[in-house]
Amino acid sequence: MTTILLEKISSIGKITLNRPEKYNSFNREMAFAMQDALDDCSKDPDIRAIYICGAGKAFCAGQDIQEITGDNIPTFHNILLEHFNPIVERLRNIKLPIVGAVNGVAAGAGANIALACDITVASEKASFIQAFSKIGLIPDSGGTFVLPRLIGWQKAAALMMLGEKVSAEDAEKMGMIYKFFPADDFEEASWKIALQLSQMPTKALAFTKQALNASFHNDFASQLILEEKLQSAAGKTDDYQEGVKAFMEKRAPTFKGH
Repeated sequence: MTTILLEKISSIGKITLNRPEKYNSFNREMAFAMQDALDDCSKDPDIRAIYICGAGKAFCAGQDIQEITGDNIPTFHNILLEHFNPIVERLRNIKLPIVGAVNGVAAGAGANIALACDITVASEKASFIQAFSKIGLIPDSGGTFVLPRLIGWQKAAALMMLGEKVSAEDAEKMGMIYKFFPADDFEEASWKIALQLSQMPTKALAFTKQALNASFHNDFASQLILEEKLQSAAGKTDDYQEGVKAFMEKRAPTFKGH
């Protein structure tokens, strides 16, 4: 069975984590397939947004524990440098907006993969767990970087050290995710966000993502310089010309992603 499914629907690359019998936990094959799927989306000029979801009841339970027990097991060095770090780096650096659609439990690296997406939404049945401390590990896959910036130092430290489960509703309240939706509406509502993004000015969204990434380490003056640079580049796009023209003509713009 293919561990990662990639479908192109309209202008959206839909990536489905597809090991439902293992709660979509990652093994080596799946990690490389995920990287390939993200690369394929990045290289396809017709794809203007990415939508990531999980098959079955879970979003992703993180690393498949069976793969790291027994004989001839991969080291954590290899797992992080070859599997998870390349995934989250792609999520942050791909010049496309990415929706993380968390349909069920997102645990360990699975939670941090979800939080590395640009817009993360969840079903009311979903939950987020920094499960690492329960087996004597530390949060990885960018979790120690992203989570405190989303919810603050104290809450991040507590969730990471205590390993408490966070409901979708609480995740929204604390700013961990953008929104949660009723389970019956989740698929439609989350897809609608990806569809909207796919019809927006793609280059401007990519520049926005670049600026947000840089804000993690820039000082204020450096960020202002970057904003000027990116705004100047955005002002040279066809979509900017279309946006202004549509505004003057009092109509909805038709963006092409150019």
